[in-house]
Amino acid sequence: MTAAGVVARLISPILWVTAASAASPAPTVNAVPVFTIGKSQNKNQVQYAVHVDSHCAPVPGAPVFAYWQMLELGPTRVAPLLRREFRAYGIASQLVSTHHADGGKIRLVLQALPKRPILVETMRGSNGTCLALATVAIEGSPAHLFNVYVKLKWLLGVDYLLVRGWSIDGTHILTEKLEV
Repeated sequence: MTAAGVVARLISPILWVTAASAASPAPTVNAVPVFTIGKSQNKNQVQYAVHVDSHCAPVPGAPVFAYWQMLELGPTRVAPLLRREFRAYGIASQLVSTHHADGGKIRLVLQALPKRPILVETMRGSNGTCLALATVAIEGSPAHLFNVYVKLKWLLGVDYLLVRGWSIDGTHILTEKLEV
């Protein structure tokens, strides 16, 4: 399977967000899904996405953001992360390292995984839509991250994380269990 095929299987439809400006017509900014975090407690997921411009390049500042997909309430229900959830699901840092005509790269570090930086790359797909790939080390090999599963302990805390991604050549899934 080609990398484009892997991307097509992993990326859900693009969300359209409009940023309003009183001085000029409102520019359109795409919010492209990157990866999710699910947990053993319920079906809700934290979705990470990246704001890109009409050329699929990351917007300036902090383009990657996270929000809840409230799947237990319906497929289109979303909610912001609560402040108390930032330690588990928040973004520690992000830096747009490359910005070019048809995409860019962002170095992303999550609060919960500070020693495992993620490279988010945005690009225009063969069908013209904007895509994003997150690359991270899984079992010592680079992989295209698509999901982190959090197994919660019975009372409080995290038992383990299961990090999953496609191999760079798109032929198989890599999985790594991280004890917390």
